[in-house]
Amino acid sequence: MTGNTGMTGKSGHDDGEWEFDHRWASEAAHKEPSARARMLAARWKENPPEPVPFRAEPDYRRPRRRSSWVSTSIVISCVSILILLIGYVNFRAAH
Repeated sequence: MTGNTGMTGKSGHDDGEWEFDHRWASEAAHKEPSARARMLAARWKENPPEPVPFRAEPDYRRPRRRSSWVSTSIVISCVSILILLIGYVNFRAAH
């Protein structure tokens, strides 16, 4: 009977020999591209993408921004309405 303590599988290799060695993997001469890179390469081989200028203008138009005075007048109106409403409630509560 042979002692197989610490051994796994039919080949009799130690578990430590099967651990993934990150240094060995990063020093590999050939690195396989990711699945997404392979998919894009196959797609672009049939239908190459059109060139896109650097920092191209977006296709959509932004809605026109309000000028600052319009925003300011809206805020002042809301605040004054709130002040009048609070004053009215306090006036009604006093009588």
